[in-house]
Amino acid sequence: MSNNQQKITVVEKIGYSLGDLSANLIFQTLMTFLAFFYTDVYKIPPAAASAIIFAGGMVGAFFTPVMGIIADRTSTRWGKFRPWILWTAIPFGVIALLAFSTPQFSEGGKIAYALITYILLVLIYTANNLPYSALSGVITGNMGERNSLSSYRFTAVMIAQFVVQALLLPLVLILGDGNQAIGFEKVMGIFAVVGSIFFIITFLTTRERILPPAKQKTKISSDLKDLVKNKPWITILTLTVFLFITLSLRGGMLVFYFENYLGDEYLAAFLNGIGFNNFILGLNNFFLGFGLVGFQWPEDPSTSGFSLFNAGGIILMIIGISFSKRLADRFGKRDVFRIALFLSAVCVLAFFFIPAHMVGMVFIFQLLHGFLYGLTIPLLWAMIADVADYSEWKNNRRATAIVFSAMSFGLKSGLSIGGALVAAILAALGYQAGAEVQPEQTEQGIKLAVSVLPFLTFMVGVACLFFYEINKKTEIQIEKDLMERRAQTN
Repeated sequence: MSNNQQKITVVEKIGYSLGDLSANLIFQTLMTFLAFFYTDVYKIPPAAASAIIFAGGMVGAFFTPVMGIIADRTSTRWGKFRPWILWTAIPFGVIALLAFSTPQFSEGGKIAYALITYILLVLIYTANNLPYSALSGVITGNMGERNSLSSYRFTAVMIAQFVVQALLLPLVLILGDGNQAIGFEKVMGIFAVVGSIFFIITFLTTRERILPPAKQKTKISSDLKDLVKNKPWITILTLTVFLFITLSLRGGMLVFYFENYLGDEYLAAFLNGIGFNNFILGLNNFFLGFGLVGFQWPEDPSTSGFSLFNAGGIILMIIGISFSKRLADRFGKRDVFRIALFLSAVCVLAFFFIPAHMVGMVFIFQLLHGFLYGLTIPLLWAMIADVADYSEWKNNRRATAIVFSAMSFGLKSGLSIGGALVAAILAALGYQAGAEVQPEQTEQGIKLAVSVLPFLTFMVGVACLFFYEINKKTEIQIEKDLMERRAQTN
């Protein structure tokens, strides 16, 4: 197939990106609010919540390579990966709703229910998201188009992230009329319906164009042997684990940082000073003018501050994503990723030095972090597609899904470790859910968990990228050689 024939339309790029929007309505909720939901909404003890998040997440992580093997050996008239997106669309939504429901059991019953539903959720997420991710490696072999596809995809991710991180808590309070348990169920019900529809659109609008070599053998042992010899795969696996430990730990702890470290007094003064409160008053009056009395923005300063903080960071991430392709095309994915991740880590570390009353500085460094981290977001998934090409280039065999299993395994293990750390740190610090004032050691521990600890795990990711062999020159050579091989076999 020629390089030009692998150009993909805007419709297909948007259709593909809707799948990640759907998955991230759930994934971003898990990463940002799961520990909060278990401890503060469902009233599970922090230590038990930590065990649930770790155990459930690791079950999903170790299911990932199994799903990769299954997906690579799926053969239907729709392809290898697209059918899984269709088959899991509705079950994904149903299980997500169950996982954020709050049936009134005893404490032991709550723990059992949370563990079972979380395990089911990470399993169905794997069965959906691993084939979805692998699909990006077979839609096109054109490196430029692949970078473009990643940019579309992660713009959709940012939209989902904005909805979850900036609007979910206010929506929970609005739709639950102040009852967070009811609010979570209603919001997740909306996410379930929208997500299932978008997954079906992804299935209908995409095509699989890159096929394994016709004479390729499909022995599992050969796939695993290829992985062990694939140094870029090992590097990406390690990088992904530490990235998602960072994102899950910091993302999950920030809600506690706003509620317990910054505090309502400083946040209220900041929000009033920048005119946010007047804006919300006008917005509330606007809705009241139409008789929409149920759509009043919550008055809680920590909820407003957290939502505005996340919204600003996400907007800057989207701007960063818009620059990512051009920089990657010019300098190569690896080098752009490495520099941007280092600078992003420095911005995270700055939170350790900012006292609670300097709320404006908290927002400034979040904006800087958002832009810099946004540069890296499309690159990670585009790089794992490059790793699949690298494996085919080196071994004359293509096993896209099992290569993408590195990303999915790293994502789930990082999510489970980071999320478990949130609850474990809270338990170790003596955190009391719902208490108006936390002990000083708890507040300082929360600050460490959103600054120093994520800085260190980000820096491990920076170090990994010094061992990643696929630079700009190698990208070009791989693309050229594979196009020639595929042209000879078609």
